[in-house]
Amino acid sequence: MEALVEKLKTQLIDALNLEEISPEDIDTEAPLFGDEGLGLDSIDALEIILLLDKEYGIKLKNPAEGKSVFYSVRTMADYITEHGKNQA
Repeated sequence: MEALVEKLKTQLIDALNLEEISPEDIDTEAPLFGDEGLGLDSIDALEIILLLDKEYGIKLKNPAEGKSVFYSVRTMADYITEHGKNQA
């Protein structure tokens, strides 16, 4: 699971062009969206959706589900572990 968490951090940095951030700067448990944590927005959410589909074969069918899945790197890793086709 920790390998997946670290891979996700790197993938998020690449997908969202967060050049000023390193994987070590991302708190695994911190919120990804809003004023806390990384402070991502809805455009970033679309990029994450594409990342999950391309890398892990995950398609979120219920938009409300996205809020809990995308809460933090940990919640994304948990979801990928349970639902992903191409796990790390």
